[in-house]
Amino acid sequence: MSGFRQGIEASIPALRRYARALTREIDAADDLVQDTLTRALRSEHLFHGGDVRKWLYTIITNLNRNRLRALSRRPTVVSVEDHDLAGPTLPEVGARDIERALATLTEEQRAALLLVTLEGLSYREVAEIQTVPIGTVMSRLARARTQIKSYLDGERPALRRIK
Repeated sequence: MSGFRQGIEASIPALRRYARALTREIDAADDLVQDTLTRALRSEHLFHGGDVRKWLYTIITNLNRNRLRALSRRPTVVSVEDHDLAGPTLPEVGARDIERALATLTEEQRAALLLVTLEGLSYREVAEIQTVPIGTVMSRLARARTQIKSYLDGERPALRRIK
């Protein structure tokens, strides 16, 4: 097996973790990882060396943007699951609060926060993946952290003004 394919294989658990955190749905995350791996293997000739993992994160981030764009054109369906109706145990409450706090972030903020905190990438690597300046990554992280802290402290989210 080539070094390229070994690098892809070694990155699968991290891709799954990142995709599940992005999508918050196991099936959608698995589809996203599958599409990423398919695209990466088909595009092996376009990879000119460097960090395979970073290249895969770029692919999965772009595919997720496309997925969100397509979903925004469809009406949303919200299901009520049985475990949401029952009283959650204490550890579940904290996890659910964090999950809800992450859901309040914009897609760019959530992706930057997950890549830095969950995947351990540097700000520079995240900037390259998101194709933005490093200062933008720093700004997204600061806003995301502030918003999550405010949410967990019980503060009401600030309303955005649309011009």
